[in-house]
Amino acid sequence: MNLNSLDLNLLTALDALLREASVSRAALRIGLSQPAASHALQRLRDIFGDPLLVRTGARMELTPRAQALRAPLAQALDQVRGLFLSDEFDAARSERQFRLMMPDLAVELLMPPLMEKVTRLAPNVRIDVVPWRGPAIFHAEFARTIDLVISIGNAFKGFHRQLLYTDSHALAVRRGHTMATKLRRRETFLAARHIGVVIRGQPEDLIDTWLRTKGIDRHIALVVPGYLEALHVVARTDLVAFVPRRLIAALSKQLGLVTVTPPLDPGIDEQFMFYPTRAQMDPGSIWLRRLMLETGRELEKKGLAG
Repeated sequence: MNLNSLDLNLLTALDALLREASVSRAALRIGLSQPAASHALQRLRDIFGDPLLVRTGARMELTPRAQALRAPLAQALDQVRGLFLSDEFDAARSERQFRLMMPDLAVELLMPPLMEKVTRLAPNVRIDVVPWRGPAIFHAEFARTIDLVISIGNAFKGFHRQLLYTDSHALAVRRGHTMATKLRRRETFLAARHIGVVIRGQPEDLIDTWLRTKGIDRHIALVVPGYLEALHVVARTDLVAFVPRRLIAALSKQLGLVTVTPPLDPGIDEQFMFYPTRAQMDPGSIWLRRLMLETGRELEKKGLAG
């Protein structure tokens, strides 16, 4: 291959075609007409000696050669883009858009104080938060689309990890619950009607996974996909929820909640900040990570309520 004869714009077209597996959607993604995208696909087929996209029924599918190209092409394009990154990040003037992924409790605890800092320091910066989608999403293509992830868990390939803050779990009950004080006793705890929180990517509530190691099963009356939903239901019923203490404290006044120390203690819960390896030296990413770590330290200083 003579690189002098290669139009590097074809790499952008190839990336869009591999990501979308559709000529029309790829054209929209990179701002080409559909005939221009079709022409680019034909040129790429000639270069690679492979059809790359083949029709299967009503849709297009990637060939094995195209599948193999996805990850290395993504890395190559990231390296090329890195050549044009500014050595400085001027927060006050920047109009950059950052994309974060985190569960609902992290949004509730971290985003209000973080956005106060962003508004003051970088009024034109935009933060997009997307819901937590589970560990299976962590791959090279995902790393290209995300700036920060907040989550518990181990390190993910292609991401660096830093401890953000710690928490512990407690029972949330509505203020005035007749059994509130008795829930500290094991028999009352087990007899209570609980709300399970099963976040996307998990087979069950992590509390139940831990309880099973102790040979204990609690009475699950309702399962919801997030902690905020659980606390809103707790506030209006006699159900109880085993959730992070900091979240109960943050919403106790607003929702009329009380924190009850459970008879069983699963220990300290660690929340981490993950960022893609490719962004390690990116000035904008460094700026945002510093703000997030500062926000986590401030949260940590508040202590654990309850």
